[in-house]
Amino acid sequence: MVKPTERRVGYGVAIGYGVTDLFGGGAFAIIGTWLLFFYTTYCGLSVIEAGSIFAIARVIDALLSPIMGYVTDNFGNTWLGRKFGRRRFFLLLSSPLMFLYALLWLTDMGYWYYLGTYLSIELLSAMVLVPWETLAAEMTNRYEERSRLSGVRMICSQLGGFLAVSVPGIIMQFTGKDNPFTYTLTGLLFSTVFCIAVFTTWRCTWEAKDVQEESFHINLQRTGGLFNHLKYLVLDLFSSFKIRAFRLHIIIYIFSFTAMDVFGSVFTYYVIYCLKQDASSVSGWLSIAAFASVPGTYGFMLLLNKLNITPSAALRLSYGCIFGVLTFLFITYYTNIQVPTTLFSAVFILLGAARSGLYYIPWNIYSFIPDIDEMVTQQRREGIFAGVMVLTRKSTVAIAILMIGIVLEECGFVKGNGAQPESALHAIIGLMIFATAALLAVSFWVTFKFKLTRETHQLLLKEIARRKLGGNGTDCDEKTQAVILQLTGYEYDEVWGGDATRRITGNIGLSGAK
Repeated sequence: MVKPTERRVGYGVAIGYGVTDLFGGGAFAIIGTWLLFFYTTYCGLSVIEAGSIFAIARVIDALLSPIMGYVTDNFGNTWLGRKFGRRRFFLLLSSPLMFLYALLWLTDMGYWYYLGTYLSIELLSAMVLVPWETLAAEMTNRYEERSRLSGVRMICSQLGGFLAVSVPGIIMQFTGKDNPFTYTLTGLLFSTVFCIAVFTTWRCTWEAKDVQEESFHINLQRTGGLFNHLKYLVLDLFSSFKIRAFRLHIIIYIFSFTAMDVFGSVFTYYVIYCLKQDASSVSGWLSIAAFASVPGTYGFMLLLNKLNITPSAALRLSYGCIFGVLTFLFITYYTNIQVPTTLFSAVFILLGAARSGLYYIPWNIYSFIPDIDEMVTQQRREGIFAGVMVLTRKSTVAIAILMIGIVLEECGFVKGNGAQPESALHAIIGLMIFATAALLAVSFWVTFKFKLTRETHQLLLKEIARRKLGGNGTDCDEKTQAVILQLTGYEYDEVWGGDATRRITGNIGLSGAK
């Protein structure tokens, strides 16, 4: 029998895996772009009420995503997990539940209805995205194949984002620019797409569930009651941050993605109130950017895989282009000049292409983090890393929207008004231009410290394979030892059964190496 990790990942498999990011990218692109506007314009909620929904959901999600990561790491011990897969079972279960997404976009239902429906989407997204995120690392350990999976999924994500901003604009042509049914119909259409996409991924993917690591096993003390499982969940969560590459990666990820969340949430207000254009213009400009993201993602795939550009250098290229776009948008508002449509289109093509690198590269990097962790813990913990990644992603979306709501309200923003006071316009510009730029600047600085490349990953895998075959630690060359220090944050004699292994695996309830 061919083991899962010995199967090859072609573009057909990669597409089957990646289509779930139509949900991951599309659902939250719609939420980030339209939901705050929908709540405050058509649902009778104030900016603070709408923002509180996102904040409450984040508190709930602070538990959901890590719990799902922990559950999927251990679900293989159950009958359902052995039959349907410890990760893929949740994809099968979630596929028909995607129609819950349509319930978000109904009008005049009251605060508690909107809170309840949004919480249901948070639960559903944790059930889908956390186990799905782990599959790239489970399906293959080859650099190019993982990059292919990450690249195709990000193309699907960008396609989902493109549909998220363009479909409402198309529907507006038939329903009218100020008709809330536009968003209701959008929600129903996307629910159908998400249902089909998640089911397709369940059919096209596999797990490494029949590959048993003989050198390391979960200790029996993990088979305790609810309290023990909650304790190990918390310890797992915090132990993930003891890996240096993951700490740096999370900083890059959080700050750059939050920057785009802030930009996307405020851009609608920027176009409508600062540039004095209508909502269909928002859809048009963002559609151009989202469309450019698809070839942009493929371009960044080529940079990493064919031209062998390091992930850090590619990220800096992406950030530099976005800084240029922010400068252009600020000058456009400040000078109040009429910008030719072709120039505006070119700027948003640049934004879309640059933003695709910002989204693709961190998720490509993520698939290699469990390998670095394995060098320290001798254990595969894809689930817990996926849980932390999804938690931080969804948390920053909601926190950003809540803060935007507070700032706008404090600066005199009046919901439903066709014009806003000067203080509100300044707040919109400050958030969209300067807050976005400040967040990106943090990520830009951290990229100089991040050292994961194709070459360092290959050295790491070779050393893991050598140690699994019984190789002696004293035979490791100095170059490999230096790479392991850069990636893990620990000296070589501290990993693979050393002090770092005992500290971390002791915390997460695992036995030492045999």
